[in-house]
Amino acid sequence: MARYATIDQQTLEMALVGYESEKQRVEAAITQIQLQLRHRGPGLPKAASAGTEQSAPRRRALSASARRRIAAAQRKRWAAIKKAKAAPAKPKRKLSAAGRRAIIEATKKRWAAIRKAKAQKAAPGRMIIGF
Repeated sequence: MARYATIDQQTLEMALVGYESEKQRVEAAITQIQLQLRHRGPGLPKAASAGTEQSAPRRRALSASARRRIAAAQRKRWAAIKKAKAAPAKPKRKLSAAGRRAIIEATKKRWAAIRKAKAQKAAPGRMIIGF
């Protein structure tokens, strides 16, 4: 490191100026190459002049009528989706009077068996006949 200790402040400043000018030259060359590679299409901004800093490329512009057509198509798609979701509503099933009676009888029979088992468990010596 002793070799670099002899470099004075003025030499370092001159080197910095030289490198900064080289950096600007390289950045200008990169900008020119990027402009040449970029293909302009409808809605893109005109090529920037050399020396101006480039911003991000603009998005393609849509006309008002195109936006309206796109919005109408999207509304139509959403309406179709909502209609499809609402359509498969099945009708509510109804229980016939005979079916209801059968369920009631089966429930009564099941509860009678439960009560009988509970009574026999409570008094194993006694015999319960009917309710």
